[in-house]
Amino acid sequence: MIEEQLRPNGVTDERVLRAMAEVPREEFVPPEVRDLAYEDHPLEIGAGQTISQPLIVAWMTQAVRPEPDEVGLEVGAGSGYQAAVLSRLVRKVITVEREPELAARAAETLRRLGYANVEVVTGDGTLGWPAEAPYSVILVAAAARRVPPALIDQLAEGGRMAIPVESGRRELQELLLIRRRDGRIFSEVLFPVRFVPLIEGS
Repeated sequence: MIEEQLRPNGVTDERVLRAMAEVPREEFVPPEVRDLAYEDHPLEIGAGQTISQPLIVAWMTQAVRPEPDEVGLEVGAGSGYQAAVLSRLVRKVITVEREPELAARAAETLRRLGYANVEVVTGDGTLGWPAEAPYSVILVAAAARRVPPALIDQLAEGGRMAIPVESGRRELQELLLIRRRDGRIFSEVLFPVRFVPLIEGS
């Protein structure tokens, strides 16, 4: 995965590569697809959700440039894999999942594997998680129609957020990198992506 998928496709941050190497991806997918865990495509994990392909996880993590003393927020815990990767790079991760079954499974997997600095919470990810805000890093693992205002509000000064947003063209999405600098919000398009929809409401 590291040498064939990530390095050749622009993942150059050695900390991110090390985190991707350390997290056992096969533990975060259903047993029937464990032999496909490191393939370069997303896999279904139940409840209509997927685990992103390794390259997307690495690209998004690298884009937000996580630092060891920071707190990160993930929207869309899914299997817990992205949170596990991020947890190797920051002090603490809060990951929000709207599907209680997936949240419970992710929490159990993370606990079993010893990721003690990840907290899984159940709720509407478009509202973020105000109790631990602000966040220096926010990763959103589902495509929004627009960037949720609550996530902008919870982005710390100097913070970075990666979020897939519908482009307005049929079925096309773009990954945005959003930064808060000197109290202002800056946004840039990174590349096209394909994610499950971000659902608003409980």
